[in-house]
Amino acid sequence: MTNEMNEGGRAKYLNKKTNYLSIWKSKMSGKYDLIAGQRRFLACKKIGLDTISAIIREKMDDTDATIISLIENVHRADMSPLDKAKAYQSIYEKYKDYGKVVGETGVSISTIKKYLTLLNLAPAIQEKLTTNEGPAGIGTLSKLAETFNSPEEQEQVLEAIGGFKQSVQLEIIKQSGGNLENIQGLKDEALEGAFDTKMCKEGLCFTLPEDLKVQLKEMIESNNTKSLKEIVKKLK
Repeated sequence: MTNEMNEGGRAKYLNKKTNYLSIWKSKMSGKYDLIAGQRRFLACKKIGLDTISAIIREKMDDTDATIISLIENVHRADMSPLDKAKAYQSIYEKYKDYGKVVGETGVSISTIKKYLTLLNLAPAIQEKLTTNEGPAGIGTLSKLAETFNSPEEQEQVLEAIGGFKQSVQLEIIKQSGGNLENIQGLKDEALEGAFDTKMCKEGLCFTLPEDLKVQLKEMIESNNTKSLKEIVKKLK
């Protein structure tokens, strides 16, 4: 009951705002087709609203209707990454201009290009794409498709690095230079923590040479502040 009330309240709210349904009137058949706002329509229908705000579009063709529908759908959280990639591709093919795609969707050029690159992934990898990938996963798979052109190599790389977190996978792919032979060595480095990252604040990130580590430990244990200051000077 609570869900129905929430859904009904949302539907009424959306209907009052300027979230109009987009309806296309076909010149050929004279019929009306809903091209954007399917979820709002169903929500309003469910609570029994008699009228729903809508915009009737007559000056458009099949392609225009498809584009409007895609523009709305790309913002859905439950839309699969591959479907989003195909939607961006359709919108880009319509305008042939990334700037116009950005203007229509409100999505950055870099994000659009990342999704488009997913279309170059091996079919077997594309089939496994889900909404659980998240921005980091999309970035990693996009870089994989960009770095390795061969579907077979893409699958081999992903299988080899699949156990690492996304940030480490991305770093391995970047440093491989597109050479499959480099993956094992980079994987070994990753297992040793070479690509683990830490947040740095106030410029306190640095690599401490092994000999200074030993000296620093001895100074701390002996509480020798004078020698400790000398070590700090060497780090600057």
